[in-house]
Amino acid sequence: MNNTHTIDAKIELWSAASPNGWKVGIMLEELKEAGVNLPEVELKIVNLMDGDQFSDEFTAVSPNQKIPGLVHGDIRLMESCAILQYLGEKYPSPLLPDGDMRWQVIQWLTWQAAGLGPTFGHKLSYTRYMEDVPAEQKSHPLLRFNSEAQRLLRVLNKQLEGQDYICGDQFTIADIAVYPWARAWKWCKIDITDHHNVVAWLERVRARPGVDRGLKYGVPSEEVDQWSEERKRLVARGGASMTSIASIQSANK
Repeated sequence: MNNTHTIDAKIELWSAASPNGWKVGIMLEELKEAGVNLPEVELKIVNLMDGDQFSDEFTAVSPNQKIPGLVHGDIRLMESCAILQYLGEKYPSPLLPDGDMRWQVIQWLTWQAAGLGPTFGHKLSYTRYMEDVPAEQKSHPLLRFNSEAQRLLRVLNKQLEGQDYICGDQFTIADIAVYPWARAWKWCKIDITDHHNVVAWLERVRARPGVDRGLKYGVPSEEVDQWSEERKRLVARGGASMTSIASIQSANK
């Protein structure tokens, strides 16, 4: 990759306090921990409850109208895992290793994007947000997504057997991608307590200084590990609005 045209360009991160947004905040802070001299980073908060994600300005960064988005010189990127890979290649560090190990990392990065993230997200929507859907219509999706979440957790638990991180003893972008969704298990009402390797890994990752700083992107320090009741109400109300039948029907017009 030719890096010369953006080497000194400011990084704009368009994000919000959510698992996909925290991935990039953690990545930036972990790059600093790895000794990378990053350019200026400007955090632009996207207020999802006010509909900022549908603005022309944000859509120009993220055509899919989902956070996060990243602007770096001439580069505009959407999709959190694509952004992780871009930053990993742009600023070489052990977070995205070279050689054969790179493909081990990328396959787990893709596993998160294709499996764990969507499954936890769907379980969350049916558990917390879809207030206008009758309970009998939610029963099968709740069973389906909880069952799949447990299957994925068994896969992750087995992968972590005998090693500190997903791809071995080195913390990588695979861990960064999976962690923010896995740590949301209580909010998603997905029980992880039988997956002892996952529980230990969550504690291990949370203890990292770069992860600690990255989780503060868009959230007051005192609410990093426990949201206030007011924030819970706001997030639940915003989620209910975005997943309501009326909202879905309006989006398809």
